[in-house]
Amino acid sequence: MPVGEAQQRLFEQQKQRAVDIVRLLSTYSHMLDTYVIEFFSENLWEKVPRSWRATLSNLTTPQMSTLLLEQGPCMGRESVWPLSLLAYRASAHALAFSRQPRGGSPSPPGAGGGPEEFRANGSQSSKLSHHFRKHVKPKKQHEIRRLGAMVKKLCEATGCEHVVDVGSGQGHLSRYLAFGHGLHLTGVEAGEELVAMARRFDKDLLLSLKKEAARKSKSDERSRETLGLEPARIPLPHHLLGWVDPRATWEDFLQLLESEGSPEGEGEGERGRWRAGRPFVLTGLHACGDLGPATLRQFAHCPSALGITAVSCCYMKTTTTSTTAGEPASPPGGGASEAGYPMSAWIQGLPGHGLPYKLRELACHALEDYAARLREGSAGLQVHCYRAVLETIIRQLKPSLRRPGVQTSKKTHLLPFGDYARAALQKLGLDPGDQWDASQVQSLLAQERTVVAYFCLNLLLAPVIETLILLDRVLYLKEQSYQCELIPLFDPTFSPRNFVLVAAKVGVRVSDLLCPEEGRAV
Repeated sequence: MPVGEAQQRLFEQQKQRAVDIVRLLSTYSHMLDTYVIEFFSENLWEKVPRSWRATLSNLTTPQMSTLLLEQGPCMGRESVWPLSLLAYRASAHALAFSRQPRGGSPSPPGAGGGPEEFRANGSQSSKLSHHFRKHVKPKKQHEIRRLGAMVKKLCEATGCEHVVDVGSGQGHLSRYLAFGHGLHLTGVEAGEELVAMARRFDKDLLLSLKKEAARKSKSDERSRETLGLEPARIPLPHHLLGWVDPRATWEDFLQLLESEGSPEGEGEGERGRWRAGRPFVLTGLHACGDLGPATLRQFAHCPSALGITAVSCCYMKTTTTSTTAGEPASPPGGGASEAGYPMSAWIQGLPGHGLPYKLRELACHALEDYAARLREGSAGLQVHCYRAVLETIIRQLKPSLRRPGVQTSKKTHLLPFGDYARAALQKLGLDPGDQWDASQVQSLLAQERTVVAYFCLNLLLAPVIETLILLDRVLYLKEQSYQCELIPLFDPTFSPRNFVLVAAKVGVRVSDLLCPEEGRAV
């Protein structure tokens, strides 16, 4: 099949997948748009189809993982499941993009230790130079190594030597791309303290390289192989203090890139500073909320942006076109064209496409991590039930107070419920000495497994919701005739938000950029 026909066929399949997801989410919105802490106070179990309840109530927590959350044959069932429940499970697994990368040796179910690169030392990637491990947590080491390799390949394919890292934080990805791959980097970050740290870490690394070079003979090949560059030739990243406004035009964006950033940054990163007219590749590692969509729009409109690799997170902070109370609205003066969801004309036109805050928050949950806790029968699972029972007590004492934030520790599950509840009530300014019906509380606590089952029903659709959000961004670019791919790049047991959206403008076949080490498109 010719490439054009294959791409068009895939485009139509992706649009149909969006239709099917919206239909599924609309059908079960009465369950999804709820909070498990209100399980008892809002009688949420009644929202579950009657035929499902007996089946779910009889599942052990390990079975909730193996029979419900995990893909594969639904083997080991001790009873006949309702067809509608089987269809719910099958639809969830069929409509969600596969989260497993090809290559990188992801951890098998139940195995600890994360990706293969951390098997020898859980805090240090064996595939990353020690220079890039300093100040960097294992999860971030895994991410910058894999994303960095993809950005480098995209730069080679598009002929770009410059990369703009949007939401660059402490500069870990920028530093790796500059020092490790020899690219010119401009980092854009809105947090002043983060920019200051990024600059300091750059200078620390450069000083370390100079000291290392001084200790070794110029003829020692190892000194040249450390990072592939001589310290004096490394293009130090240029870190800008700035915010990418979702309403900003591409001209505004280029003006930001040409700015000095801040007085504290004068003189640093001169070789990494962007020059007018120079083409570049955009990247963002876990761009939060609207930052991901804003970066995609800059790619689509800015003639100097020839490629992009975008990894997103914090979908609940994304603005929508919804007018529901409590929803983050589009920026003042903006509209559907600036909203983070939906971006594509196709999904905007689908009836029932809206994603309330609760669904977008659910899309951020780490399904693999929770499934592992279920398999292990973790005692921490009872926290769901603790909080749901506490909610009933709070409403008895103060009916107007609903779903207040209650900070808990990792050891909450080790406390007797009474101690947990009294401490929580005191933090909320309620009288911890007020009595509650002890027999009723014990009756509710005995339903812990049912609370967990309800949460699992919702969690099963978390990857489906994330798929819709990311699919919307893919369709947005394809509607403007840009080819793009969505790739599960990171090990999901290590980095739950593991998809990277890759796109290019200059006749590059994005699929040609992929290799077994980096993943495969979905």
